[in-house]
Amino acid sequence: MSILKKPIVTEKATGLNEKGQYAFEVAIDANKVQIKKEIEQLYGVTVLGISTIRTIGKVKSKFTKGGAVSGRRPHGKKAIVTVKEGDIIDFYNGL
Repeated sequence: MSILKKPIVTEKATGLNEKGQYAFEVAIDANKVQIKKEIEQLYGVTVLGISTIRTIGKVKSKFTKGGAVSGRRPHGKKAIVTVKEGDIIDFYNGL
């Protein structure tokens, strides 16, 4: 299974692209060395630094005819990757 799940393309994450930083959703058991190796191999860029963030799934509940149903969104992990100045990662290359 791949370590990188998908790039995060939100307004806040897209604003980081101007600084040479990119956000990815990664596997929960991935470490910084594995993330760096896969990004350099996949996108052909030089990674200078990585910050990882563990996210806790939100508790969700809905009310139905049968009563309240409660559940939880899955836990996850994000990585903010800083690349060398001049290197870019183009998420929309194959579209």
